[in-house]
Amino acid sequence: MTPLHASAGTGPGEAHFAVFTDREDAAAVARSFARSGSRTVNHPSGRPWLVGHWRDDEAVTVRTGDAALAVIGCCPVTADELRPRVARLRDLAEVEALARSLPGSFHLVAALDGRIRVQGTASGLRLVFHTEIGGTRVVATRADALADALGLDPDPVELAVRLLWPAPYPLYETSLWPAVTAVAPQDAVVVAADGRGARHTRWWTPPEPVVPLAEAAGPVRAALEEAVGARTRQGGVVSCDLSGGLDSTSVCFLADRSPARVVAGTWPGRDPADTDLYWAEQAARYLPDVEHVVWDADASPLVYDDLLGIDDVLDEPTIGVMDRSRALHHLPGLAARGSRVHLTGIGGDHVAWCSEAYYHRLLRTRPLHAVRQLRGFRALWQWPLGGTVRALADTRPYGKWLAGTAGRLRAPAASSSVGTGLGWGMAPRLLDWVTADAGRMVRRALLDAAATAAPLHPDRGMHADLEQIRSTTRVIRQWDHMAARTGLPMASPFLDDRVIEACLAVRPAERVTPFRYKPVLTAAMSGVVPEPCLRRTTKATASMDASNGLRENRAELLALWEDSRLERLGLVDGAELRRLARRPASPGLSDAVLYSTIAAEVWLRGRARSRSGSRTRIP
Repeated sequence: MTPLHASAGTGPGEAHFAVFTDREDAAAVARSFARSGSRTVNHPSGRPWLVGHWRDDEAVTVRTGDAALAVIGCCPVTADELRPRVARLRDLAEVEALARSLPGSFHLVAALDGRIRVQGTASGLRLVFHTEIGGTRVVATRADALADALGLDPDPVELAVRLLWPAPYPLYETSLWPAVTAVAPQDAVVVAADGRGARHTRWWTPPEPVVPLAEAAGPVRAALEEAVGARTRQGGVVSCDLSGGLDSTSVCFLADRSPARVVAGTWPGRDPADTDLYWAEQAARYLPDVEHVVWDADASPLVYDDLLGIDDVLDEPTIGVMDRSRALHHLPGLAARGSRVHLTGIGGDHVAWCSEAYYHRLLRTRPLHAVRQLRGFRALWQWPLGGTVRALADTRPYGKWLAGTAGRLRAPAASSSVGTGLGWGMAPRLLDWVTADAGRMVRRALLDAAATAAPLHPDRGMHADLEQIRSTTRVIRQWDHMAARTGLPMASPFLDDRVIEACLAVRPAERVTPFRYKPVLTAAMSGVVPEPCLRRTTKATASMDASNGLRENRAELLALWEDSRLERLGLVDGAELRRLARRPASPGLSDAVLYSTIAAEVWLRGRARSRSGSRTRIP
């Protein structure tokens, strides 16, 4: 077997598995999923129930009579705590209450009277898919495991949709293979005892955002403390990002209160205006027991580094490949210092802050307050008055808005962010290098989705928040896989369901304001994080790392488009992409518009490499 690329590591990746009913035809299929090093948990009959890969500390399984329960991932629950719940289980619907009560981030699998029920997380960080194989319904945590079992190739229409910048909800939540059904994060899938029938049932709804900030600070702090504790309670050494921003700083101070010894890593940006290191050093002064490691900014990778060397086998394209080298670069050094898990502050921007789109409704329910706040947002984001008024007056339902974007896919990017900020989201665009054939596929897919699409929540602010969380976890889910292969798993406590719920419950008028920076987090962390560290109101953008990366990696980008897989499929104009690679300073490239196209190309190359036998495919 050809060795993995040096930057890829040799670990097994994150926990992943398939679930089977207690039938002989399912057992025959399950045997084909077993690979070297895989684990199996059996039904009482001896037939396989779970087949996959996970560490000892990632799984708790309990069986009582005809009922069984498995919690796979990160959850501080023991078999003894679960056993009474399993003994009382009379209906699979009762699992919903358990799912909503446990902290951490995990898949929950239940079996009762021959039926099985599988769910991931409401955040979308842990997903569920299913399909029929050999006459039986199989559920898995990875779409590609099911597609490979069926010998399927990705659907070109699904690939074309992912060339949108950005792909709007719900288009990015499907699998790349129409025969493989994706389960929405808020749903569980229940497979009938006959192994054929399957239905989706909703287990999660977002909380009503009605809690005053003064009352919410305690629950937010408790939820985040519990999320960090789920990763640190075992002691040993853990590592944390310490960027100096409020999110990572909060996680670091909470980890310092745990039984674990903490190593904090700071990665300064190359931009002289970047103040991350200053704020990280301020925080480190209050953490005398924490080992503070500062990486050399000039030695760290740039955006776009090593795209040709990526050999991770992923089940969908991800823009996370652009930052893969940067995200993983410091992990070996932290592992060498004894870290067993690396905690990030990722997700804080999405849950401790929220969309200004709430003010579309607040203008109608609290007009005086909304007008005052909107004046502040206009000054902060430089929204033009006319555009602000038009965005606030737009009352189109989500489906109609989505259909409207289909006719403007080639339109220039909006000159102001106000439509995105106060509307249903960023209007998707097709870039110049996407072919006319691909454009027709995308328009048809958009219109088809718009005909039945409902927003994630009737309030466009809550919809925007949930979409941002779910689109972010699509990236972090793949980063977690990449990091686990290096031997040091990553965890993002802000993206645990209980933390998300606590934050979403806060009144939006107090959660997002132009006059205070992340008020939810500063209120929740008061008394935990020292006051001077809570005063930061800025955030580094790493724009220099991106622009330098685009320029310094132009040879590799040019090579990426030579013999392009997307071009072979007729989805992109390879000549145009090669021209852009030679001119990295072209207008617009600094706005990340290449990301979705690069993501799809890198993903196709990775699948081709794995299928040619350069490494063992993940079951």
